[in-house]
Amino acid sequence: MDREWRASAKFLIVDDQEYNISLLNRILRRAQYEHLHSTTNPGELMSLFQEIQPDIILLDLHMPEVDGFTLLKQLSERIGDGEYLPIIVLTADATPEARAEALRLGANDFVTKPLDRLEVVLRINNLLKTRFYHLQLQDQNQRLEDRISERTKALEHAKHEILELLGRTSEYRDDETGQHTQRVGQMAFEIAAELGLPEEEAQLIRQATPLHDIGKIGIPDSILLKPGRFTPEEMEQMKKHTLIGASILEGSVFPALQLAGTIAETHHEKWNGMGYPKGLKQEEIPLAGRIVALADFYDALTNERPYKRAWTHEEAMAEIENQRGQHFDPEVVEAFMRVMRRKENNRGVS
Repeated sequence: MDREWRASAKFLIVDDQEYNISLLNRILRRAQYEHLHSTTNPGELMSLFQEIQPDIILLDLHMPEVDGFTLLKQLSERIGDGEYLPIIVLTADATPEARAEALRLGANDFVTKPLDRLEVVLRINNLLKTRFYHLQLQDQNQRLEDRISERTKALEHAKHEILELLGRTSEYRDDETGQHTQRVGQMAFEIAAELGLPEEEAQLIRQATPLHDIGKIGIPDSILLKPGRFTPEEMEQMKKHTLIGASILEGSVFPALQLAGTIAETHHEKWNGMGYPKGLKQEEIPLAGRIVALADFYDALTNERPYKRAWTHEEAMAEIENQRGQHFDPEVVEAFMRVMRRKENNRGVS
């Protein structure tokens, strides 16, 4: 065992006979162990255990008032499943029954009284080496877990960045700031949270939403950037961006991209079944698609585009209320309204 570990190992000795403790102290000091703690009162074991945090316990088996078996039970409740804390039982009782019961309760080894100096030191050395290697392994595992956690966080951050960049790409031609996708993602998250979705699901909607219009990269500029109304033919071409987006995102194994594909395909469906591309209605439309439909609609109305002026907040709110149960899921509208009222109240307070 390495010298540094030998010098740092902490002992806790419990024996009702002062003579036995003095003998163990002499034996251990000669073996170059320094941190020796002891008590002749078995009732003090648990408080000393908490205070000292020993690396090994030497425990007399037969003591008045509280015997070693009871103390082993108490220790087993305090020592975690993943810990290795060696306990050596000191006893003159060499019967198989006593040994079996002590082992069952958590003892690791036995030293028979009267004590043999060489045997005591060898058994202690072996058990402390095992504890030392166990602690080393625990430390290595912790460092490995920390590194894995750091890498996982870095990968999550990179994934979020990629999703955001892809979202900006889809909007760049008709929203050069790329802010539309982020605003819609934030609004969709707030609506989802207001609806009571778990935090993880709401965050997934936030991550996936910026890709809702990625299919626009397949729409010609002559249509996408056209000022004014589309012809019926142009409108049919424009509608295809939902299917193009779903096709681009199809087959991913990542939950955010899978959800993004669903949103891309369904965010222009309407509660009354009059939307596109499939004419889904009510609960046939995935909840994420219903949420993003409203968030996208509000943001599109309240921001200027090449083909339209920006509506006021009041105008947009009135139109959304008018579309409750027609274009939009009534429950999603109600959640949206609560979010907006809270924002208005917060602005009023500030």
